[in-house]
Amino acid sequence: MIFGYARVSTAEQSLDLQLNALLKEGIEQKNIYTDKVSSTKEERKSLAKLLDYVREGDTIIVWKLDRLARSLIHFTKLMTILEKKGVKFRSITESFIDTTEKSSHSEFIINIFAALAQLERDIIIERTKAGLESARRRGKILGAPKGISKKNQQKAVLCEEYFKEGKLTVSEICERLDISRATYYKYLKHRGLHGELRPYKQISKKNKPTYD
Repeated sequence: MIFGYARVSTAEQSLDLQLNALLKEGIEQKNIYTDKVSSTKEERKSLAKLLDYVREGDTIIVWKLDRLARSLIHFTKLMTILEKKGVKFRSITESFIDTTEKSSHSEFIINIFAALAQLERDIIIERTKAGLESARRRGKILGAPKGISKKNQQKAVLCEEYFKEGKLTVSEICERLDISRATYYKYLKHRGLHGELRPYKQISKKNKPTYD
């Protein structure tokens, strides 16, 4: 069976372009799963349902890769999941990503993506080590912040380092660390940077300011 997946970042954006492209591929409307959520958000309910539902021999088609994955690391994780389940994958726009037929070219591209994702992981690890060492030299206590697991402590340190460097946007940092904006600000607060954040003009539903 062939399934489609489409995503837009906000409720105001339209899914029509992606849906039309998927329907032209012969996918039934009932087999198209959609999410309206930012690319940096970790939870995508419809995508999770689709990954849980598909079985060996099925195919998932997307209009474009960035509709599916948040980052190279996320993409390689999804490809690993699909490969283990025996599910094929194809991108309409990036036709070079197609596992529906045995193709050395497609396998080569996916392997390149996997290598780049591993490089990204290694860079994050190296930056984490450098960040921890820098914090030690400044005399900071490096215990796990309250409310953050020991596993995510490294990302919290990286958030602080990227924030202080000021070279990357919030979106770029979230993409690089594979976290949401909310998690990014949570980590900064736990690193003691709450007073350095600038509140947005807009107010959230609970009347609490978000930060930029």
